[in-house]
Amino acid sequence: MRRLLLALILTCNAILLYNLIWSDKGVFAYLDLKNHQKQLKVRLESLAGRSLDLSQEIRWLKSDRAFTEKMARAHGNYLRDNEIIYLFPGRSPEGSVGDDIKN
Repeated sequence: MRRLLLALILTCNAILLYNLIWSDKGVFAYLDLKNHQKQLKVRLESLAGRSLDLSQEIRWLKSDRAFTEKMARAHGNYLRDNEIIYLFPGRSPEGSVGDDIKN
């Protein structure tokens, strides 16, 4: 009877040890999730900073006419009167006049 009880206890302990270490809810899974959480926190902080920058740029575009003109000239290849623009392949921003020339 003692041997049977000892075998049962050892079997239960082995099962519990396996579940504690190697199962999908074990220590290794916990460490992987902890690492993933750290990566997501870093990414969230990065995106929060980018969000603040974009919010500031939106406010400037809504209120500052000079900034709006600067952005339109830089990204849209807009010109003032009596100006000439030279577009080189591979150097123009997406959606600009240079993309229309390629097609």
